[in-house]
Amino acid sequence: MADPVFIAAAVLTVGTAIIALEARELIYGAISLAISMLGIAGFFLLLDAPFVAMFQIAVYVGAVAVLIIFTVMLVRTQALFTTKEDKKRKGAGIALMLIIMSSLGALLLTSGLNGQFGDFNTSPAVDFTEIGEMMLTYYAPALIILGLTLAGSVIAALALARRESISGEEEEQEEERRHHERTT
Repeated sequence: MADPVFIAAAVLTVGTAIIALEARELIYGAISLAISMLGIAGFFLLLDAPFVAMFQIAVYVGAVAVLIIFTVMLVRTQALFTTKEDKKRKGAGIALMLIIMSSLGALLLTSGLNGQFGDFNTSPAVDFTEIGEMMLTYYAPALIILGLTLAGSVIAALALARRESISGEEEEQEEERRHHERTT
């Protein structure tokens, strides 16, 4: 019988992923994506990999999803918040997904890899402690650069939102001045 915690994490992850794909409002899709990433972190916790789970939360939920939400909230373009439903595009997307999935499945089946994973005792164990040490020592510059890139993206979004709001206020003031000149 399946573990109830696993089933709950699976329902949470898949359900919020579907909501993220089907949400009409972009902000709700971004929030659903963040919750789906939390569900994936729950899978890592169930696999007894807390370091990877915390890394998932820090990078994907804490950085990427929050960056998407801030970008959506700061760049207030009406086109971002309304989507136009097109049945042809949805059907083409489903057809493309089926083609890609069947192609990948056929490639996996013909590659001969499916018989190599039967005996797990012959392969050496993976040392997750060593992976964690490598990420915090050898790959630390890459993580720092990634963090700076994400911070730069947030700052750029703030600058764009501010410039857009200033130009919008100037246009409103100019329109009010023209209206005032016409009426007097």
